[in-house]
This record gives sequence, structure tokens and C-alpha cells, in this order.
Amino acid sequence: MLRLTDLSEVPADLGPTVLTLGNFDGVHRGHASVLATVVEQARARGARAVAVTFEPHPLAVLHPESAPPMLTSTADRLDLLEAAGLDAVLLMPFTRELAAQTPEEFVKAVFVDALQATAVIVGKDTRFGVRNSGDIGTLRELGTQYGFEVLALEDVGTDHRWSSTELRQLIGDGDVAGAAAILGRPHHVSGTVVRGLQRGRELGYPTANLSQDASGLVPADGVYAGRLIRHALPESDPEHRMPAAISVGTNPTFENVARTVEAYVLDRDDLDLYGERVSVQFVRRLRGNDRFESIEALVTQIGRDVDTARAVLTSTT
Repeated sequence: MLRLTDLSEVPADLGPTVLTLGNFDGVHRGHASVLATVVEQARARGARAVAVTFEPHPLAVLHPESAPPMLTSTADRLDLLEAAGLDAVLLMPFTRELAAQTPEEFVKAVFVDALQATAVIVGKDTRFGVRNSGDIGTLRELGTQYGFEVLALEDVGTDHRWSSTELRQLIGDGDVAGAAAILGRPHHVSGTVVRGLQRGRELGYPTANLSQDASGLVPADGVYAGRLIRHALPESDPEHRMPAAISVGTNPTFENVARTVEAYVLDRDDLDLYGERVSVQFVRRLRGNDRFESIEALVTQIGRDVDTARAVLTSTT
């Protein structure tokens, strides 16, 4: 898949294209449905399947005080878009200058001149152009003027519209199982394994601590069943994806602890993961974070958490 970050990088012979437009944060099942239609239509027309998206999120530029936390990193978003079968992604830098373009200026520069669109596939609530003044009606008028077809897809979901906003709420509440139902996969956070305070090892449950600059929306404090993914190992390696009990929070039994994400790989005390890039997948929340009156009580509860995590992960693929 071509990964383009500026209109000047678009090959002159990329078109014709079938394209879609959106932020695609999380690349959830609603997004996947749109992307599948883009790929299907592109193949039928002998065209390239392309997604146009932005970095950073438009609100981070226009209204930073209300910009949402991102569900996935840009790298993860691009990987997920590639996995959807696209031929190219145009990741446009979102600037105030871009935001000031009229709907027609944006469509002509991006869809027509650069990407030679033969069809544009979007959701019915799509807005674009200065002050979001362009809508699906505007897009259809421009399609007639510039020679591309517009397909507006119905909302995709079980009983309501799936959205990145809902995903942020679910993950913020710790409902990672509910989030997975919308994502079509477990939510994950990625980072480099760093040395922590070694308390887990002292208690008999050594953990892989993610760096503070880990990417992905961190769920509510608590204990989770999940998996640890080692990026350096191939998927065929049995240690690429390992069951884990995960702790998120400040560990209230101890004082002056920064908020961390740490994962104990079940029944493993021999792993040396320092410096590795890993992802932690969250499958189900087991409990909130509690303060224990003694180290012995904490260790007993950790043992119960490990047993519960094992049972949960044994019943899920």
C-alpha cells in the first residue's frame, strides 16, 4: 500500500481511483464496512482503492481544548487501513489553511486533480470544507460537475451508529469487551518495555511495564485479562502472542506510583522484554483497583486475578 503524506507525493498515474474520506480513528467495524465497499467498487471499476485522512485530528488544530484522545496511533491506523485492502492512503497534514478551503476547492484539489476520482464513497453524515459547510448534497453536486459518482452508505451497526466517540466512552469506562464488539478485535496499547519498580517481581509476578509514551487510549484503571504481543517475533512463534493479566493504574496499595500499564505473562517469570516494542491487548476487565491492607492480601488477590484471567482467555480465541 502506498502511504502518501502530501499531494505532491501522489503519483501521476495513480488514478483512476475509488476513494473515501474520514478520520478513521480506531478503524472500527463501521469504518471496515465503508472500506470494504471502496475496495469492492475499485476492483469492479479497474481503479485504485484510496482513503484520504488527516494528521492530526482536525479538532486538535481548530479547537484543541476539545480534541478527543486518539484510540490508535497514526502508525496503527495506517496498518489497519492497509489490512483493509486499500491500494493507497493519503495522510494529509491538517492545517488552518486546509480548513479554510471551500468544499469545491478541497474536492477539486484532492479528489479530482490529485486522485482522479471516479467514485467517492462516504457515510451520509460526512462533512468537509470550511466550517464543515460541505455535506453529501454538496458532494453530489460536485460529482456531477467534475465527473465522479457519489455513493452514500447507510449507518452500520446493530441498533445504532458505531462511532469512535462511543469507543472512547467504552474504553474510558473499562468496558473493553464492549469496545471489542465495535472494533472487531481487542483494543490495544503499544509501547516499549521499560524497567519499573520491580514490585511485581518481588511479589512473584514479574510484569512488563510500558513506557509513559505508549500509544493508544489507555482504559480505566483496573485489572484486565488480555494478551501481550511481541512485535519482534513472527506470528508463527508461540511467544509472539501470550496470555496475560494486565494492571492499569497507580497501584493504590503503594504510595507515589505513576499511572502505568503493566502485564504479567501467565506462568512466565523467565522473560526478558526490556527494550522490546510490545502491544497489550485488553480482552475483559476483571475488577477495579483496590487498596489492600497488607502485601499478603495483595498477593492473594493477584493469584485470584491470574486464575480468573486464565479462565477468561481459555474461553476466548
